Amino acid sequence: MLRQQDLIDSAYDILDRSIIEYEGEPVGTAAAVDPDPAAIHYHECFIRDFVPSALVFLLDGRTDIVRNFLRAVMKLRGMQPVPAGHKRSQGLMPASFRVGGESDSAPLVGDFGERAIGRVIPVDSAMWWMFLVRAYLIASDDWDLLKDPEILECGAQILDLYKRESFESAPTLLVPDGSFMIDRRMGVHGYPLEIQALFYGTLLSARELIERIDSSNDLVANLDLRIEALRSYVRLHYWVDRDRLNEIHRFKGEEFGLEVTNVLNVYPESIPDWMDGWLDSSCGYLVGNQGPGKVDFRFFAQGNLLSILFDLATKEESAKIMQLYDLHWDELIGEMPAKIVYPAVAGQEWMYMTGSDPKNVAWSYHNGGNWPVLLWPFVGAALTAGRRDLAQRAFDLVAERIERDNWPEYYDGRRGSLLGRRSNLFQTWTATAFIIAHKLMEDDAAIGLFDAMTFSEIGARSP
Repeated sequence: MLRQQDLIDSAYDILDRSIIEYEGEPVGTAAAVDPDPAAIHYHECFIRDFVPSALVFLLDGRTDIVRNFLRAVMKLRGMQPVPAGHKRSQGLMPASFRVGGESDSAPLVGDFGERAIGRVIPVDSAMWWMFLVRAYLIASDDWDLLKDPEILECGAQILDLYKRESFESAPTLLVPDGSFMIDRRMGVHGYPLEIQALFYGTLLSARELIERIDSSNDLVANLDLRIEALRSYVRLHYWVDRDRLNEIHRFKGEEFGLEVTNVLNVYPESIPDWMDGWLDSSCGYLVGNQGPGKVDFRFFAQGNLLSILFDLATKEESAKIMQLYDLHWDELIGEMPAKIVYPAVAGQEWMYMTGSDPKNVAWSYHNGGNWPVLLWPFVGAALTAGRRDLAQRAFDLVAERIERDNWPEYYDGRRGSLLGRRSNLFQTWTATAFIIAHKLMEDDAAIGLFDAMTFSEIGARSP
């Protein structure tokens, strides 16, 4: 017990040293407090990286920091540079922000991808912002925030951005490669699972908040339709278990008409060799990407874990996803929870898919690396699915070596046994993920910040 408390204290030390102040108030946390960072911009506050920090602050009653963050990011929205002749999307939020000068009273400056690898604008930032608004309100009971005109306008602009009609006929959200946690080219363009799970959580959060303001608002009914359509689509087209795999294996291609089985024209030849025998009758998962003529059968951890937490996966599916972890523990967890994607791509496939990205070589970084930050959604998902044994097993693995390795960003190798080649040390979200996991294991009520209690009420209205 003493050793565990020492680890918690060490994680809190990183969190406290990472706090960024603006005009004398804390507004976020730096991505890392490594004195010799591998990436110089890790002194900035990344929106997605701040999420586990925010959850710790909220669980500790330090809600003012999260409120300040929400307001700071809100004021940076819609400030992205655009090519000549284009119009800014007002609901778009930056990947990160920094204080723009030596003084902490200098203006905040957002990065919308113009200083990032590949110049890709983040799709997930505004989704995480909406998620944190809901979490903040639950933790603080500060429902007066919903009376703030700027907050209401910001929420409306976010919904306008993500619900905007396009050329797509599916309820899923089309996004480019490198636009979320996997922020480098990894063949995830299209309809990646992680974005669909976040989109689902965004719609659910928005619906709950709007209903609290005005339950008669027509937008509530519209959101119900969008939520139900997205949930049904993902459960139908992304889910794969032994039975579904056999169906895909026997698909007929080039089917025309309305009453066809192979709606998305998926060719059985697209099933990778590693899938043969990988699933037994007790497990299954949500595939990484699904679009016309395309299934990415890779297992993406964040998307599957968030799908459990947000009730996007059914209870039966959630149990089967955790059973998959149990069955393939060495491949999906190894020595450090959890592998971000399985399996890694190598050889010519790596060359074509990543553009020969040296950071994303096989079993490193986004291409099969192990990320300790995934401990918090893993523990949350395992507890939600009734698998405390797996949550404890994963927590113990992290506790065994994370401090000795100086809280790195990620690990390399098939089993996650190697310290990430270019990994930053003293990574804030690595430390905060450990704190959250500990809180979840110690207090069942802690999961109330991001569980699906109110979400299930919506889901119960349709199969």
